[in-house]
Amino acid sequence: MADQALLADDEVDLSRRKFLTRATIATGALGTVFAAVPFIESWSPSERARAQGAPTELDLAKLEPGQMATPVWRRSPIYVVRRTPDMLARIAGHDGELKDPSSQHSEQPAYARNPLRSRTPEFLVLIGTCTHLGCLPKQRFAQGEIYPSWPGGFFCPCHGSRFDLAGRVFDGSPASVNLKVPPYSFPNPRTLLIGADEKGVT
Repeated sequence: MADQALLADDEVDLSRRKFLTRATIATGALGTVFAAVPFIESWSPSERARAQGAPTELDLAKLEPGQMATPVWRRSPIYVVRRTPDMLARIAGHDGELKDPSSQHSEQPAYARNPLRSRTPEFLVLIGTCTHLGCLPKQRFAQGEIYPSWPGGFFCPCHGSRFDLAGRVFDGSPASVNLKVPPYSFPNPRTLLIGADEKGVT
């Protein structure tokens, strides 16, 4: 009888030992997971790091001629306009009405310092904040939309700055320089990469 009681006690102790061992292992594993999550998350770029420089991609195949897309790069709206032949024709002929027609005093990469202010005639890429006080200019692409001789472009509703279809500022506008052109490249014919060019990510 005593032997049976000892055997029963041993079985209880063994099952308790197994239970405690399993519970300890499970707790340790769970603790390891919780400890690892912040460590693994630290490998990913922070939201701040992404906002400060990660390039932005745009699928150009989705942009119809005459349309504008507005992706975001470094927390700034980027105006990407697919210009039509008619829009391109309306860029010439009003240099005398502009503050900086040749973009000598405005900010753009060297490859965009030309009358069209772009790498290719078809696609215009601009930082979509007014160079006066940072408002968002509105697209006014139709000829004559603002006044009879208006060639089309952008109009800032805050203080009335006007920019043509190359982002060049008109005389009489509060803005003193043209809209900025960010660094960008075309990794392939249908992809625009904003924030990276031959110099790398900027």
